[in-house]
Amino acid sequence: MKLDKKRFFKSAVCLLLSFVSLLIIGGDYILLEAKEKETFTVGFDAEFPPYGYKDDNGQYVGFDLDLAQEVCSRNDWNLKKQPIDWDSKDMELKSGMIDCIWNGFTINGREDNYTWSTPYVDNSQVVVVRKDSGIKKLSDLKGKIVVVQADSSALEALTGEEAQKENLELRKSFKKLEQVNDYNSAFMNLDIKAVDAICMDIGVAQYEIASRGEAFVMLEEQISTEKYGVGFYLGNVELRDKVQKTLIQMLEDGTFEEIAKEWGLEECICLSKEDKPKDMSDSRQNVVTKGKKIKKDWKWVKNSTKQLTKAFMDNMIIFFLTLIFSLPLGLLVAFGRMAKFKPLQYLVKFYISVMRGTPLMLQLILVFFGPSILFGWKTPDNYRFYAVIIGFALNYAAYFAEIYRAGIEGVPRGQYEAASVLGYTKIQTFWKIIFPQMCKKVMPPVTNEVITLVKDTTLAFALANIEIFAVANQMVSKQATILPLFIAGGYFYVFNFVVAFVMECIEKKLNYYS
Repeated sequence: MKLDKKRFFKSAVCLLLSFVSLLIIGGDYILLEAKEKETFTVGFDAEFPPYGYKDDNGQYVGFDLDLAQEVCSRNDWNLKKQPIDWDSKDMELKSGMIDCIWNGFTINGREDNYTWSTPYVDNSQVVVVRKDSGIKKLSDLKGKIVVVQADSSALEALTGEEAQKENLELRKSFKKLEQVNDYNSAFMNLDIKAVDAICMDIGVAQYEIASRGEAFVMLEEQISTEKYGVGFYLGNVELRDKVQKTLIQMLEDGTFEEIAKEWGLEECICLSKEDKPKDMSDSRQNVVTKGKKIKKDWKWVKNSTKQLTKAFMDNMIIFFLTLIFSLPLGLLVAFGRMAKFKPLQYLVKFYISVMRGTPLMLQLILVFFGPSILFGWKTPDNYRFYAVIIGFALNYAAYFAEIYRAGIEGVPRGQYEAASVLGYTKIQTFWKIIFPQMCKKVMPPVTNEVITLVKDTTLAFALANIEIFAVANQMVSKQATILPLFIAGGYFYVFNFVVAFVMECIEKKLNYYS
């Protein structure tokens, strides 16, 4: 039987077109189904148990996230759990990347900045200390080092404009008030006795103490009381009302209390159907008034610049001390890397591999916490700053060592032979012949590392060492504008421009054969 090629081709084309049509129709149907189900994006701090955190299975869980999931289920929404940098929460909300902030979010002091649900958790600021510290009451904190989370209610309760007089006096009695990124870092500092106490939310304190055993206790006296709510973008009444209505339904049928019991927070809940959300006609007026105020009042920019300038000086101290120690140390490491003695060479190679293969932040944490955790040593109060310098110096010495090694090995062997003929010793040969040529060759890569170091100084905040970007992030959170970040970036650009210019001048000076 003869195959009709023309007919076969037409049939194949028809079949292909039918298949494509089915794909298009099916795709449209799927997209239509997806569009019908609205996405509700919740912004939260992923290091804030029991309200929101990542569990051992890598899943985001917590009291607030369970509440959000139940709200979404009842409204036929898709819940998107979006971890955020807490310092940038306002920008996330303002840009529309998240629909709300739902993560133990304090209403007190922020009443006019967001559209709020009614309060659902009564929270207090408490103090956690080591059981063997001898601290029994707040007055015992005099002369002690206390740590809080940056941009937290605890920080606001001790230093804010609306802080109670007794709390301001308490703050003045401290030897020092330090800030960390998260409560895990706070407890690590407390565990090694780098700090004496942590001021934090009572719900988080209860969870952390229960999780960490009997090493810590909570003082009976409280710093302040406050209430948690769900924060929406100012004026987003429609979404707030939907969530509020669903929460009340959950309260009436007992679901809200059941979820609270699962997380041990049943004594803290305060959601009431008698409470009414704030009249948003006032809030809308606040949007207009506040916007005008920001446009006209630039005094805070001047004050912010002063604070950023002071913070940048701390970055510069870290920068210059790191160079002073890492440049000569890198030369010693390079000698070890090129040593004829194999065990020393392998040891130095391993050191360089570790320094270049692991994050600098991890190295800083190890240098600071290592002596206490590994050897039980009691580090001095000012060791925090020393740990920053040690960590940076050790890290950059490894990079400089490899740059030096490449420069030394790049010098022609004939230079050594010529020096030997002239009667130079090995030491004289290196310092008078090899070293000047090595310096000339390594200037471009050294310049790159120096510029990188300027920017890396921001990692000092990992050890609660306040630097310019830590201050800028706090200002962003307070002012709801990213201008402080641009100011901080301007400082780095100008300084790096000066560094590059100076290094270029040195490079030209060394280029004596051009």
